[in-house]
Amino acid sequence: QVQLVESGGGLVQAGGSLRLSCAASGRFPMGWFRQPQGQEREFVASISLSGGSTAYKDSVKGRFAISRDNANTAFLQMNNLKPEDTAIYYCAASRAPFMMVHSGAIPGEFHYWGQGTQVTVSS
Repeated sequence: QVQLVESGGGLVQAGGSLRLSCAASGRFPMGWFRQPQGQEREFVASISLSGGSTAYKDSVKGRFAISRDNANTAFLQMNNLKPEDTAIYYCAASRAPFMMVHSGAIPGEFHYWGQGTQVTVSS
C-alpha cells in the first residue's frame, strides 16, 4: 500500500512563503497539483525519479521550486505567494519510474495521492 503524507500548508499573507512536504512510502516520480474551491485539479510541478528533471505550471515558474531528498520526500517551496495560489494542494506519485515530467501533466498520469493540505494566501 503506497502512502503519501503531506504537511506544511497554512495561512500566509501575500508575498509570503510556505514549504510543503510529502513523505512517500517508496521512491517514485512525484508531482504537486492544486484544486481551488469550485475548480478542477490542476498541475503545479513535478520531478523525475532521479530529481534531475522538473516541470512547472507557467504561473508558478520563478516562484515555486520542487525538490526531493534521498529519503523519498518531495518538497514544494512556494515563495512570493499570491491570493490566486489559494487551494488545496495534493502530492501525487507515479508508478511509472521513467515517467516524463512536463508542464502539461494531468492527474491521470499519477497513480497515488496524498490527502491534501490547505494553502490560503490572504491579500
